[in-house]
Amino acid sequence: MFLNEFIDYLQLEKKYSSHTVLAYEKDVLAFSEFLKKEEGGDVVSVHYAQIRSWIVFLVETGLTNRTVNRKISSLRSYYKFLLKTGVVDKNPLAKHKALKVSKKLQVPFSEKEVEDVLGVLADAGDFVSVRDRLIVELFYSTGIRRIELVNLSLSDVDRGRKLLKVLGKRGKERFVPLLTSVLKTLNMYLEVRNELLEGKDEKALFLTEKGIKIYEMLVYRVINGYFSKASSKLKKSPHILRHSFATHLLNEGANLNAVKELLGHSSLAATQVYTHHSVAELSKVYRKSHPRNKK
Repeated sequence: MFLNEFIDYLQLEKKYSSHTVLAYEKDVLAFSEFLKKEEGGDVVSVHYAQIRSWIVFLVETGLTNRTVNRKISSLRSYYKFLLKTGVVDKNPLAKHKALKVSKKLQVPFSEKEVEDVLGVLADAGDFVSVRDRLIVELFYSTGIRRIELVNLSLSDVDRGRKLLKVLGKRGKERFVPLLTSVLKTLNMYLEVRNELLEGKDEKALFLTEKGIKIYEMLVYRVINGYFSKASSKLKKSPHILRHSFATHLLNEGANLNAVKELLGHSSLAATQVYTHHSVAELSKVYRKSHPRNKK
C-alpha cells in the first residue's frame, strides 16, 4: 500500500501539518477498506470505476459534495505520489472532475463589531482578559491563522522593529507589522504572563491559565464567545476575523498583492476571495456618489 512512505512524503517533503497528514491517512485507509469489502480490490491496482463507486457510496451516506471532494483530493495526492515513485504507471484520478459545490459566502465582522468586542476587553487587567484582548487584536491587525497564533513563541516577537515572525503553511516564514496599539496590549500581556509563570521558562507566547501552551479549540472558544455577544452573524470564528482583516484593508484601498503577503497566501487567487465585499463596498460608494445616479 506504501502508506507509510506516503505519510513521510507529506510530512518531510510537502511539510503538511499533522492535522492534514492525519486526514490524508484516514481518507486513504477508508478507501482501502471500501475496496476490500465492496470491490474485492486493492488501492494500487484500482480502476477509476471503483473510485467512482466509492464516491457514490460517500454521497449516499449523506456527506456533502465539499467533504467528498476533500476525500478525493487526498486520494489524488496519494496516486500522484505512487506515480512519482513508480509504483503505478498512471493516475486513476487524472481525468476526474470534482463534484459541484455551492460557494460559501464568508461574511466578515463589521468594524463596529470588532470595536465593541475590544471595548468589552479594554479595562480588564486579569491574565485571561488581557490575553484574550491580545488574541483578538492580533487576528484583526495581522490576519494571522489560528494555528499560526497557537504556535507563536516569545522569540517570534520583535518589539524593537515592531514585527512578528509567523510560521505559515509548509514551513513558510513571513514577517507582519505590529501596530503601536497592539504592542501596548502585548506589553501588558507579557507582564501578567510573567506573573503567572513566576519565573518558570515557557517558550510559547500564548498560555492557558495553567501556564501551558494554548490550543486551537480554546482560541476558537475565545473568539466565538466574545463575538457571540457583539454579532448576530451565523459564523463567529478566528477565520472570520482573518477574513475581516483582509476585507477591511481592501475596503480602505490596500493593494491586493500587499494583502496577499500579509495573509501568507502563495497565490493571488487565494486572496481574491476576500475582494467580494470590497467590490460591494465600492459599488455602494459608486451608486451614492456618481452624478448620474442622483438624477
